[in-house]
Amino acid sequence: MPHARPLAFALAACLAVGLPLDAGAQRRAARAPAGPTECTDFYAFVNKDWLTANMVIGSGSVSAMGELQALALQQQRDLLDAAMRAPQNHVQQLLGDFWASGLDEAAVEADGAQPIAPLLARIDGIRRARDIPPAIAALHQVGIPVAFNFNADVDLADLSRHIGYFGQGGLGLPDPAYYTREDADTRAILDRYRDYVRSILALAGTAEKSLDADTAAVIELETAIARNWRAITLARDPRSNYAPVPTADFDAQYKRLQLDEFLATLGIESDTVSMANPELFAALDGLVGSVKPAQWKAYLRFHVGNAMAPYLSRTFREAEFEFHGRVLRGQPEPLPRQAQVLNAINKAAGPMLGREYVARHLPDGTRMRATTIATEVRDALLRGVERSAWMSEPTKAEARAKLAAMRIEIGAPERDLDYSVQPMGRGSFGGNMLIASTWRHREEMRRIGEQNADQRWEVLPQQPALAYDLAQNRLIVSAAVLQPPVLDMSQDAAAHYGSYGALVGHELGRSIDIRGRVVDAAGNVRTWWSETDQAAWNDLTNRLAGQYSGYAWPAGTALMVDGTRTRDENAADLAGIELAWDALQTANPELPKESAQSFFRAWAQLWRQQMSADAANLLAATSEHAPGQWRANGPLANLPAFASTFGCKAGAPMQRDEDEQVRIWR
Repeated sequence: MPHARPLAFALAACLAVGLPLDAGAQRRAARAPAGPTECTDFYAFVNKDWLTANMVIGSGSVSAMGELQALALQQQRDLLDAAMRAPQNHVQQLLGDFWASGLDEAAVEADGAQPIAPLLARIDGIRRARDIPPAIAALHQVGIPVAFNFNADVDLADLSRHIGYFGQGGLGLPDPAYYTREDADTRAILDRYRDYVRSILALAGTAEKSLDADTAAVIELETAIARNWRAITLARDPRSNYAPVPTADFDAQYKRLQLDEFLATLGIESDTVSMANPELFAALDGLVGSVKPAQWKAYLRFHVGNAMAPYLSRTFREAEFEFHGRVLRGQPEPLPRQAQVLNAINKAAGPMLGREYVARHLPDGTRMRATTIATEVRDALLRGVERSAWMSEPTKAEARAKLAAMRIEIGAPERDLDYSVQPMGRGSFGGNMLIASTWRHREEMRRIGEQNADQRWEVLPQQPALAYDLAQNRLIVSAAVLQPPVLDMSQDAAAHYGSYGALVGHELGRSIDIRGRVVDAAGNVRTWWSETDQAAWNDLTNRLAGQYSGYAWPAGTALMVDGTRTRDENAADLAGIELAWDALQTANPELPKESAQSFFRAWAQLWRQQMSADAANLLAATSEHAPGQWRANGPLANLPAFASTFGCKAGAPMQRDEDEQVRIWR
């Protein structure tokens, strides 16, 4: 199935609304009176009714951002229901049939393993070593990467284009250490995995008498592959994954693995690809020649069954969930059927659904409002650079150039997709999954060698997301994020700046802050800050870290916020509210007091959240974000405009002394 491109995600400082933000609850400041006020705990004062109505009983969390995510999912389900009943165009016909086939559980059960039968027959046709690589390539074509990964991703030498990346893959477990460590916990997981491999092989048609031998064959081959992986931590670094090599000699270098034929099968004509771990591919080349075809066949059969199990009959799904869901992810129960089918459609046909979602849920007026505010916030950032006391003059010049070149993209990307797809029909959900996955893989491969990096996003329009794309120097605002609480067109116009505008500022600041400093205005990957700039930034953000380290986590955890781990996100929050306030005041020089109050209320409403103690404990130990109370209150306590708007006196919890205040762009 299509898989993530870690390089592209690493190059996007992305605020994916609804996921890392979905936690938090009310806690009153130490000096608060009987009830919170604007000047003691603004977050609790503004969100009092919501917090009371959304107490968490048991385990879990709720948040305003989580509510937005739930709304976007419901909108997608409604769209698919309509496409299923009365499609209005070719893409809706495809989506409606895909949706209907997934919801028809009786048909899915009757279909059994039939969707993967052609793939298994292809594997059964392997007779000699030279038959193995074409089978590997055929599975990659349908979105089932085996033996290794091959993706389209941005070229670090030219961020406007894509090249192909040969990467590590081919394992059924998420870390190569699972195959080699000897501790009891790891051995226990490997034993569970062995049982899972056996189950999938049996469901895929392996004879009972061959199950034990074929299971052992799969584990043995995966272990051989795992021994040639580099450490996971190293593989996550985009720079360590970038190693351009010519393809001209592939026929000689990887003769048995047939990488030249692999590229030809996928339609890749580029003379250069990236291969950061050539030792792995040399080992795979050797394994093609040294491992018997029968062992490769067992390995390939398992990986077809493993990849497709979530989309087949109940016995496949239950086996897959028991291992991947319960053992690896710790999920107590599988998602409801509708959610499973929607996830599958987004995975294999997400851009199709995105096209229809934008047409249905992004009015022109909302798009224009979002574009106007984002442009005004960018202009505010330019003013912030000019008055910055911590940036040196050469760094300011580069920041100005980068902001001048920045693009703002609202709603959806300018896609260059070909929507010609084999008709799906409603009889086979698994078959439709393969059709859609093959289409999406084909379109991904077409990116390679083209100057088209600016025509794609790494998020889907139907997913609530607001992001700064570092590789393309652009702000990305998805259609799904442009609704309450981020952009509520029914609210006071000033509130739009306090919610949406502040999130825009959060992301635009990343273009020239500690993250944005690694790509310059021309798109070159280099650090353009001076050591003096770095030291000044560290001084600012270390002071901010000290402030947040004095804040307590909610839900009775008795834990304090880790100001160091959350430092960069806290700085981005402060930058966002500074820039949005500047943009609002510039657009409305005679701003009424009521509008100023609406601005700050909208900011506080973004971060309302409740959580159980166990959820708070987990986030306190892992999250790069502070809890909602302090995402709301922390920046405001550093902003004099807040205190003047609500008449907060010096010494109030929401008004830091002037010498304590941290400023980034004001």
